[in-house]
Amino acid sequence: MTAQLRIYTINRGMMDSWLTVFNEHIRPLHERLGIPVVSSYVNADRTEFIWVRRFSNAEEIPDKEAAYFASPERTALGDIPTSHIAKMEVTVMDEVVV
Repeated sequence: MTAQLRIYTINRGMMDSWLTVFNEHIRPLHERLGIPVVSSYVNADRTEFIWVRRFSNAEEIPDKEAAYFASPERTALGDIPTSHIAKMEVTVMDEVVV
């Protein structure tokens, strides 16, 4: 299994709006496209949104992301998601079985 740890710095005062966009649009679309959202968090200062999404392997990430950005649902959102994000960090991680 491969996962992405995604840390978004959300623009000041926009966390509540971001959470609405994420929970009503982004998360359901990911699930529908076979990109499970494993967990999501907001830091105590409410400046960072941290989430993890899962893939079968790293090789499928480009195709899954292309399907996400090409979907009518994501296209309809326009720049709404990106207008909330000041900074984005993405780390790809492979599961270690012990």
